[in-house]
Amino acid sequence: MTDKEYLNLALAFLHNGSWFGWRKEDDNGNKIPNDQRMTYENIIVHDSSIKKPTEAEVNAKIQELKDAEANEETKKASGKQKLLDLGLTEEEVKALIGV
Repeated sequence: MTDKEYLNLALAFLHNGSWFGWRKEDDNGNKIPNDQRMTYENIIVHDSSIKKPTEAEVNAKIQELKDAEANEETKKASGKQKLLDLGLTEEEVKALIGV
């Protein structure tokens, strides 16, 4: 996953619904190119009942998502190795778990 994808996912996990978006113009009225809009600085909050999370809160959520993804990959590798240790072939393991 890219950093922008992690940022978007982290924000989505912080609150329900479409509560945030991205600024299209900077403070001087200049258009922000689409490939540069998805940054913490350009977050706008659409829901007045929600306060913009701090950058530390967002970064903590991003790290939590990255850790969960890494943990999932570690578990997959461990499970695959256990099946191989039981005597299954690579082809049998792939047929069972697709890895």
